[in-house]
Amino acid sequence: MKQKEYSILALISPNKEGETVLKEALYLQGTLDVKLVLLNVIKQASFFERNFQPEETEKAVTKAKIELTNFVEDVIGKKLPSDIVISVRAGNPVNVLLEKSKTDSLEFLLIDKSDGNYEGALNKDEINELVSLSKCPVLTVNKDFGVPKIKNIAIPIDITQSTKKRLLWAKFLAKRHNAKITILSALKANINEANSLALKNAQKIRHLFWEHNIECDIKILKVYNHDSHEVILNYIKEEKPELVIIRTHQESVFSNSSIGRFVAEIVHGSKLPVFTVNYTPNPVESLFL
Repeated sequence: MKQKEYSILALISPNKEGETVLKEALYLQGTLDVKLVLLNVIKQASFFERNFQPEETEKAVTKAKIELTNFVEDVIGKKLPSDIVISVRAGNPVNVLLEKSKTDSLEFLLIDKSDGNYEGALNKDEINELVSLSKCPVLTVNKDFGVPKIKNIAIPIDITQSTKKRLLWAKFLAKRHNAKITILSALKANINEANSLALKNAQKIRHLFWEHNIECDIKILKVYNHDSHEVILNYIKEEKPELVIIRTHQESVFSNSSIGRFVAEIVHGSKLPVFTVNYTPNPVESLFL
């Protein structure tokens, strides 16, 4: 049986706002050695045009493909390489991305979270919907805060969470970028952290990374009398990890409520990239083989 060819997909608009997002996608493609699909979703034609003038939609898609190709070639300074694919669809961007997350053998999606007002930009509610429903991980980046190199990967962990998929991604990305991992462990009660279950759990996970020769630190975050997302965001603001990996769809000691709200606060509150790993039972294994 032929092995599936996996890729990463980036939602890109061919404008100045999309340039930093494109460069982030190109950087990650270069470090992961996978195909990069660059997608632009244009406005869907009216009911009349779709049913009585379908050629108009075809013309619009063709024009958009040429525009996106020219934009990418201008940014990279050369003709489009064979490992970059240009794709254009007409419709709702979130619906298109969710469909592709189910059918296109994607490692992850990459989107702009800058809350811009350009055509094709996703607003906060649309990003939240995508992160919640995507069948593959979603990497959210801010067009004004591109990261040239990943050196520190932060992963919030608590004693109630399943960590397998996040650890797989953290291990893989740390190896590829020669980066260290910082485990952020929640200390909810006002107790000595040296005797806490939070520290003991973090130490076990740290040992797993050490077994793979990955540098790993532990940061105990005191969340009592604080909103958990504020504690995480304060760490991100002060320490500036180039990547934060969090999990969706789970109750969390960190959040003291539904992880959905916690994830939304981190995704939109952090200017730096946030990688959200979904809850599907069978994670894509291609990058880890």
